[in-house]
Amino acid sequence: MNLLPAQRPPALRRGDTVALTAPASSLHYEACIPQARAVLEGWGLQVVEGDTLRASWLTFAGTDELRRNEYQRFLDDPSIRAILSARGGYGSSRILQHIDYQGFRKNPKWVVGFSDITAVLLSLYSQGFESLHGAMPKTFELDESGYSLETLRQLLFGQDVVYQTATHPLNRTGEAAGTLIGGNLCLLVHMLGTKAFPELSGKILFLEETEEFHYSVDRYLVQLHRAGQLAALAGLVVGSFSGLRDTPEAFGMNTNEIIQYWTKDYTYPVAYGFPVGHESGNLALPVGRAARLSVGSAGVRLGFS
Repeated sequence: MNLLPAQRPPALRRGDTVALTAPASSLHYEACIPQARAVLEGWGLQVVEGDTLRASWLTFAGTDELRRNEYQRFLDDPSIRAILSARGGYGSSRILQHIDYQGFRKNPKWVVGFSDITAVLLSLYSQGFESLHGAMPKTFELDESGYSLETLRQLLFGQDVVYQTATHPLNRTGEAAGTLIGGNLCLLVHMLGTKAFPELSGKILFLEETEEFHYSVDRYLVQLHRAGQLAALAGLVVGSFSGLRDTPEAFGMNTNEIIQYWTKDYTYPVAYGFPVGHESGNLALPVGRAARLSVGSAGVRLGFS
């Protein structure tokens, strides 16, 4: 599916109500939700909590039915102006097949998350709407500087952001314009073959990953390569690949070298080391928004229309 830049939900205003839900793995409520509420209320927002925040079934935050019904209810409720996923983990893709977007289309709202929530964000893009790849309550505490959370606040409240980062020795210089799409590499590959997979031709793709084997990263990129999805990108932004490891037999390449190998035949710009992913630097990114990427000898600039 090759959509134009997506429709942008209305910006939040002080006094708006946002919902916290857990569409994937279960979480320790006291370890993150009270602190996250304090942050959101400090932004002038009212917070509604879903039952999934305290629920557990297998590894999930409640049964598939509970998680799906709660997400559907928050999508449909016009008084809820944004939905923040409390954490990732695994499980959001299990609940997406029967989600109905009719109510959401009448009253679009921001949906926020990353990691496993990539499946949710790509599903929203397939419906023609922007969403936000950004920090979740479970990861708020990672943001020691507060800058990543500030970028999330700015985008939620309709402010413009422009990101400038340092150069990297592996960067491939150039200019690119296109719709920004991406998220977790495993989840992106997991969506291949579904109606929610975004045709990547002409897109600026961003990727992040955590706690995978190096050979798994290679396998994911082989799949994208064989599916023809790496050939016609407008540009590539490589985020954090945290906690990657080898089997007892070392793979022989690190993450950046693997990515460089599978993109070496192309000419689009590539920016390595961008602060997005499972680390303290996790800048909020608007999935589905028209973007401009500039990779030069002095650094990287990513801005949005």
